[in-house]
Amino acid sequence: MSIRAALPLLCLGLAACQGSNPYTSESAPIPPAPPVEQIQSPIYPAAPRDFSAYQSWSWRSPPPGTASLAGEELQEMVAGALDQRGLRPAPGNAKGDVQISARAAMETRVRQTYDDYGTHIGAGRYGSYGSGYGIGTSAPIMRTYEEEVVSVMIEMYDSSSGQAIWSNRAEARSGGNQAERKEAARQAVNNALADYPPR
Repeated sequence: MSIRAALPLLCLGLAACQGSNPYTSESAPIPPAPPVEQIQSPIYPAAPRDFSAYQSWSWRSPPPGTASLAGEELQEMVAGALDQRGLRPAPGNAKGDVQISARAAMETRVRQTYDDYGTHIGAGRYGSYGSGYGIGTSAPIMRTYEEEVVSVMIEMYDSSSGQAIWSNRAEARSGGNQAERKEAARQAVNNALADYPPR
């Protein structure tokens, strides 16, 4: 391309740059932020709950009994486990900081065990015929059996708001007699409350 042909194109390009700028620095104002109580964002989790503020408890509804455990026995077990975690019963008939709901049930679980003794290699003497070698394998043996467990569910509700704030479920293997069932229920209550207060 010759300089004479490029010169008019350059002049046209410079003339085009002299026009008005279509972009302006003006914009619409940003609207004010909504009140905090109206913000419902699924992105940010709720502020962590301060469980140290809960000092006392009361029953939301006293736990019912089961065929093998009286309701009073379950109440006593839960009350003792809550006491170990710093929650005291509310005085009189007053509402505690939290309300407790608990229930227990006897359930049957099917368990399976596998016995697999693996591959065996050996050498030895076979009677009067001399020595020899051998290899053997065993198939895994699966055993299925049923066992009784005591299952306990504990729920906590904030007394002022009525919201559920914590719950857990645990179970413990039970024996066949009444004393073993009571001990299994006590163990299940302690297991259910093992991670309270949550960290």
